[in-house]
Amino acid sequence: MEYTDEEELLNLSLAIVSESGDGRTRKRKRGDALSPMHSYEGCEGKIFRLLQMREQMLKLDRKRSQAVAAEDHGNGLHLIHLLLITATAVDQNKVGSAVENLTELYRTVSPTGRSLQRVVAYFADGLAARLLTRKSPFYNMIMKDPTDEEEFLAFTDLYRVSPYYQFAHFTANQCIIEAFEKEEDQNNRTLHVVDFDVSYGFQWPSLIQSISEKASSGNRISLRITGFGRTLEELQETEDRLVSFSKGFRNLNFEFQGLLRGCSSNSKLNVNLRKKKNETLAVNLVFYMNTLNDDEKISDTLKSVHSLNPSVIILVEQEGSRSPRSFLSRFMESLHCFAALFDSLDDCLPLKSTERLSIEKNHLGKEIKSLLNYDKNSDSNCLTYERMETWKARMENHGFMGIKLSSKSIIQAKLLLKIRSPSTCPLQLEGESGGGGGFRVSERDGGGISLGWQDRCLLTASAWHCV
Repeated sequence: MEYTDEEELLNLSLAIVSESGDGRTRKRKRGDALSPMHSYEGCEGKIFRLLQMREQMLKLDRKRSQAVAAEDHGNGLHLIHLLLITATAVDQNKVGSAVENLTELYRTVSPTGRSLQRVVAYFADGLAARLLTRKSPFYNMIMKDPTDEEEFLAFTDLYRVSPYYQFAHFTANQCIIEAFEKEEDQNNRTLHVVDFDVSYGFQWPSLIQSISEKASSGNRISLRITGFGRTLEELQETEDRLVSFSKGFRNLNFEFQGLLRGCSSNSKLNVNLRKKKNETLAVNLVFYMNTLNDDEKISDTLKSVHSLNPSVIILVEQEGSRSPRSFLSRFMESLHCFAALFDSLDDCLPLKSTERLSIEKNHLGKEIKSLLNYDKNSDSNCLTYERMETWKARMENHGFMGIKLSSKSIIQAKLLLKIRSPSTCPLQLEGESGGGGGFRVSERDGGGISLGWQDRCLLTASAWHCV
């Protein structure tokens, strides 16, 4: 993507606002402003034609003459410019202008085009949905969620082809193993992990294997994982998968306990979660905190974690900003991050790959549309993002102190990226100038480590303990 600096995008956005009208149009009288429902009724025909153009985008081949070539800097800049004009119009509730610009976007983008075309296509969908009320059938058509199977397959494909999730999981597991080793003289060879978002359980087979390598038939290790999930079906599938995998390691006693999310706040924590005298307790907050949509829920969770007095807490989150400033600020922050993710997939999968389409449509695309249509009052699990510096302050304010990740964690992360990075896109290690792009791993102030794509930081992992 052409823009890599947030200030440049912000300046461009301000210029777009100036171009879209003078000060009088930006400060419309209350009586002149269109309510969402009135806007929809007054522009029903335009909305319908917009959706017809969207359907053509989904069906037509990318060989059409007006398709944007992402390799062409001028056209790519124009596409970003048009997207930001559209976002500004949507933010100012200028429905007519927004519909006109979205129609133009749908003529030039595609979920099967180059990376810039693809990411803009999903941002266009998010903006189109934002013009509609949630009761509109058109809104439901644009925002339709993938099936559970489609979402699982998309996650599986991304996990397999990209180091994105593997970096997070392997780094977290290394922190847990080191905490266990540090307490071997007193933990009775017992490890208990509390995972606040067990999801599909993909993180834990590597931990099971690594822990079992430290055991023997005469000196077994006990591993218990307590995982919070969204549904009973998800928890049961996760348990079946992990228990089946663990049977291959006879020197390991494995137990999984699944709990529904919602019973993990304040004093409602199950008494079984509390740290026992002779065990190492680790709390896993990998990709969990970004699902909490307000400061109170974050604070309650951190208080609950502190009450457990764990040996280590692992926090891994996508870098971003839970910006209270404006919709446009959040929009540009999200555009930065997802453009990098889409771009990285071009070096992981071929352009015509069905796996890449599945990942972007049923996983990344879903997140984009959800972010742009976030309603704090009704969305309990909409993803929101913070910068690492913000998380550091939050953790310290709740009685946690950072732990510097070991050199082994850093070496392991770099080795993972070296293995996972395709030969056409060499890994960039910290300290290398590297202008050709690729995944990067770097140390952060405070002892954490980050995964990046080109100049964009994607994820940061950090470890903490109670003080």
